[in-house]
Amino acid sequence: MEDDDLPERLRIRLKAQRHQRELSLEALAAASGVSRSMISDIERGAKIPTVLVLARLATALGVTVARLLGEDRPERVIVRRAADQRTITDAGGWQRRILSPTLPGVEFEFIRTTIPPGVVLGSFAAHAAGSREYIAVEAGELTVTVDGVRHRLAAGDALYYAGDAVHEFANPGAAECVYYTAMHVAKEPA
Repeated sequence: MEDDDLPERLRIRLKAQRHQRELSLEALAAASGVSRSMISDIERGAKIPTVLVLARLATALGVTVARLLGEDRPERVIVRRAADQRTITDAGGWQRRILSPTLPGVEFEFIRTTIPPGVVLGSFAAHAAGSREYIAVEAGELTVTVDGVRHRLAAGDALYYAGDAVHEFANPGAAECVYYTAMHVAKEPA
């Protein structure tokens, strides 16, 4: 991850989201599939999670990754200059750039992801029922697996799926893949 104040900001925001939901470390670990010790290390600022771990924590909390990384922006018009967009680079070489601002009460992300050839991102947990994800491939090839069913996409192809399914992404091609995700995360029923 490319943000110098990320460990401190993430430490504070993760702990606040967990406490707001009255979750223990053990409960968040069970809901996210992330170990209690890793969550504790993140909350102490001792470790920076991978993109996949961050996504699993956000999903378990019912929020977007952007909500864990940023601050609510209540303005009616927000310009997101390239230099201000949060970019997360995974150890596997793939990069996620969050294009959308974090708006109060809105769990939505618009993301640009770049995957080197032959890289598998891994499995992302299902979001709450009613969540939606839209994918559009700009360049290269992308395999999206939703609940075990593979969908191979080429440049210009698009895909929609219900976000309450386990989903995986991989670049099976010989060239870099660039794709966009528009994601709405529904709130869990109270």
